[in-house]
Amino acid sequence: MGSYNSSLIFCCQIEKLSDKQCQPESQLKFITEAWLQIVECRRVLKWTYAYGYYLPEHEHAKKQFFEYLQGEAESGLERLHQCAEKELHPFINADGPSREFNDFRTKLAGLTSVTKNYFENLVRALENGLSDVDSNGAASRKATSSKNAARSSKGRGGRGKGTLRSSMSSRMSDDNHWFCEQCTYANVESATACQICNYQRQ
Repeated sequence: MGSYNSSLIFCCQIEKLSDKQCQPESQLKFITEAWLQIVECRRVLKWTYAYGYYLPEHEHAKKQFFEYLQGEAESGLERLHQCAEKELHPFINADGPSREFNDFRTKLAGLTSVTKNYFENLVRALENGLSDVDSNGAASRKATSSKNAARSSKGRGGRGKGTLRSSMSSRMSDDNHWFCEQCTYANVESATACQICNYQRQ
């Protein structure tokens, strides 16, 4: 019954949004997709805590790598949830169509895609038994770099982000785009801040 009521409320909100922003409901699927992604990610995240609890204490490198991936996925999910819930409300309660609605559409669709990628990376790593971390010297080096990354990124509210994400961003960069170190979104070269999370380009 609760699920039915929630669905009914959501449908009413979509109808209201469609009316206020003069957009057909078929053009608002990006909102439904965002919420479906949030629900799925919450379900996955719940089980990752159990996985982390049973990780052997002596496997420090795997634990560091797991916490990094989990932290990335969790922070991405929180940004998506914030956008899909709080940032959507002004458009539902607006007096009429808003010029900012298309920007909101781009941001929410981008966050949905980024969050999906984070969780796919997390699930893939767990399915592989965190095999990206080997049991020899490379494991201890990765654990150390992850720990240093975690320390350096605490000031920005992240967990274990700096070093690993920076190397990933530099690998993915090309002549026409730069990839955000915060959410990995591909921004046009001329942008000075990320179009998704507003992270300032370094």
